[in-house]
Order: sequence, then C-alpha cells, then structure tokens
Amino acid sequence: MKVAPTAPLLFFDSGVGGLSILAPTRAALPNAPIIYAADSAGFPYGTKSEAEIAARVPALLGRLVERYRPRLAVIACNTASTIALSAVRAALDIPVVGTVPAIKPAALLSKSRVFGVLGTDATVRQPYVDRLTAEFGADCTVLRHGSAALVQLAEAKLRGEPLDPNIARDALAGLIDQPGGKRMDTVVLACTHFPLVEAELAAAAPQPLTFVHGGEGIARRIAYLTQGQEWPASRPSGKAVFTRLDNSVASLAPALAELGLTQMEPL
Repeated sequence: MKVAPTAPLLFFDSGVGGLSILAPTRAALPNAPIIYAADSAGFPYGTKSEAEIAARVPALLGRLVERYRPRLAVIACNTASTIALSAVRAALDIPVVGTVPAIKPAALLSKSRVFGVLGTDATVRQPYVDRLTAEFGADCTVLRHGSAALVQLAEAKLRGEPLDPNIARDALAGLIDQPGGKRMDTVVLACTHFPLVEAELAAAAPQPLTFVHGGEGIARRIAYLTQGQEWPASRPSGKAVFTRLDNSVASLAPALAELGLTQMEPL
C-alpha cells in the first residue's frame, strides 16, 4: 500500500520520555513528519496498575491513529510497551514499534556479570523482564529497582527547573545497595525518561557504570520499517499532542521546539 509523504510517525508516551526515542529517529529520518503524543492526564504510568494501563493505552492510541492517520506508531514508553504492546498491535492496522528494556546489550557489555535494570515500578516487575533476563542474562546477577522520582526529575529537567541531585543518587543506591551491587558495571535505563537524565546519573554514580538504552536501536527499526517510503522534501513542523494542557505542559515548549515540535494541541 502506498504511503503519502505527509503521513506522520506517531510517538506515544505518558510524558516527555519518548523524546529520547524521537531524537535518534530525527537524526535517522530528518524530514519525517512527527506527531508526539503525551498522556499528560494519565502521567505517570509507572505507579499505575497493569489493568489501568492495559485499558488506557490501546484506547488512546486508537483515537490518535484515527485522528492523525500515521504510517507507523511507536509506543515510546517501556511501561506501556511491556503491558499493552500486543493489545495495541492487535487493534491497529499499521506497524507498531515498542520499547523494551535493553537487557540483551547489557548482558553482552557487562564484564562483571552484574548489571542493573533501572525502570519504573510497573516495568521492573513485569514477566516480560523476567523472560528477557532468562534468555539473555542467565549467567548474570540482574538487579532491579523502580524509581518514580527519576521520571519526575526528567520532566523537571525539560521544564528548565532546578534539579535535586539526591534523586539520581538515591535511584542508583536502590541497585548498588542490593547484594552484588558493588560489582555492578552496567545499568539498563529501562524507562524512556531516564536517558534524558543520564548525565545526572553518571555524575551521581559512586562507581564506574555504563548506561545502556534502546533509543538508537528503535530508530534503526523505524527506518527499516519505513524504507522505500516517500518523505516531504523539507522537514515539516512537528506537533505535540497532550491529553491535558496546563502550565507544566506549556513550560515544555522550548525543549519540544528543539526537536522540531513547534505546535501544541489537546487530544
């Protein structure tokens, strides 16, 4: 089926975490039309129940696809992907790319065979993480910790607010203070918000750590799935869509504009 050059890529997250997926996609596909959708009314997802997310995410994506007619949708949120990806794929008739914790590359990188999975509470308890760990990290000690505060730190950073360095330190301590944590050499950033505060995490780390996440790999996947399709001759202005527009969302405008998202509207 021929895809119109104006058909956008749709990125979906609870907040601004998906920008860590959008940025490498922009580099790979500079002229792609972009719709970035944030469920600000449902934010944050990491503290919600599986049942809430399983009901909310497919319904919202259905509305977004109906309104914007994208060529492809990206669930740029680990929590939503680990819970609702299969349901969204079953409901939509376009390709859907999910984001899953980068456990395979962490297992390949770790020299000490101890690595951490730092995500939201909802993500780190998912059976999906158990399966990835069993498949790729069976010979490793895999530590897990959920941090809702780190999600809020990323949102605050993009709003230009002053940051509390204790938040990054406490998030890492949740891994390092576990048995084996002092030998940990690699940390999976298993929430799309967390690469946005990688510099803060690195500054707070009391030992050498390599941080891994899936942004570049997902960008390559999007490029592969859209190869041969036409794009506009020049980059169109992107659109950021929010389920609730308020002052905290308005203060994100400069950070969104850096990625070409110059229009904002409610869903």
